[in-house]
Amino acid sequence: MLGNWKEISEEIVALEVSRRQKESPIDKIRRKYIRKLHEETGRNVVVYYSGWLQKLDPVLFSHTIINDDDKNGFMSAFKGLDWNKGLDLVLHLPGGTVAATETIIDYIRGMFGSDIRTIVPQISMSGGTMLACAGKEIILGKHSNLGPIDPQFGSWPAFAVLEEFERASREVIENPDKALVWRAILEKYHPTLLSQAQHAIEWSKEIVINALKDGMLKDDLNADDKAKRIVNFLLSHDLHHAHGRHLHRKELRESGLVITHLEDEQELQDIVLSVHHALMHTLTNSSAIKIIENHEGTGLFRNVGNVNLERTPPIEQGKVSQISFLKRLRLALGIIFKVN
Repeated sequence: MLGNWKEISEEIVALEVSRRQKESPIDKIRRKYIRKLHEETGRNVVVYYSGWLQKLDPVLFSHTIINDDDKNGFMSAFKGLDWNKGLDLVLHLPGGTVAATETIIDYIRGMFGSDIRTIVPQISMSGGTMLACAGKEIILGKHSNLGPIDPQFGSWPAFAVLEEFERASREVIENPDKALVWRAILEKYHPTLLSQAQHAIEWSKEIVINALKDGMLKDDLNADDKAKRIVNFLLSHDLHHAHGRHLHRKELRESGLVITHLEDEQELQDIVLSVHHALMHTLTNSSAIKIIENHEGTGLFRNVGNVNLERTPPIEQGKVSQISFLKRLRLALGIIFKVN
């Protein structure tokens, strides 16, 4: 039977929709293994992956880190899930803004309470470590790493800012002639930078202490002391020396964190690593830079093509203006977590 104009138009639209909805092989394989992880555990599964290791363009930096837009991904991924089944959150992140990290932890906790397991197949740094601490346990492989949670102001570690100022004050008091040496260094500091650094450290400490006390230390009679000890370890600039330091599960467990070895369950290990490899293939072989996806294939998929990219013109050598300084200062005051 031949169709009229309207029927043919509807047929064309239906075919176009079908074409757009057709899964690519890379999506199909990734979703297959995420679904297998759900079937193995009987729990809800959400993956939270960034392509910061694959997409190295600095222009993409604000899109690859944890940011406020990611909550929209969790809202999509959580829709229709059975909250009683708990959550397995699989993480692969470079860190991100303190505010976004805090609000995502609060949202996840609001949906699943303390029935959350965090799984780190490879690496979850800084703000990603803070998210990992929101689980009642953290599942790590021999090859898995978390990182320090000391906050950064752009490329400035908050602890280093405070330590440098204290050193300058001490040396100038001992020898006033050194004031000229320190002047060039300290001129880069905004008048409120020191208090901002201290507040950032206290903020990060508060977030993780609360996450631990409401999660993995919920029923521990010594929760307060243990949470503080864990956070002091994760924050310690003196101990770790660099924000990008990779922390291994032995020292993480010794700090007091509840760490489960991925290798303890062979079937779980195989599926988790399959999920990880499938996601890494997606981030490597597609334009994807951020994936937040549940075991039903729903979530947020941020691609290079659907983000607003604004490149800053390069500064001519030797011409760092007052305007460029103010721009750098505003960036510094964003209190960004990042991997060095």
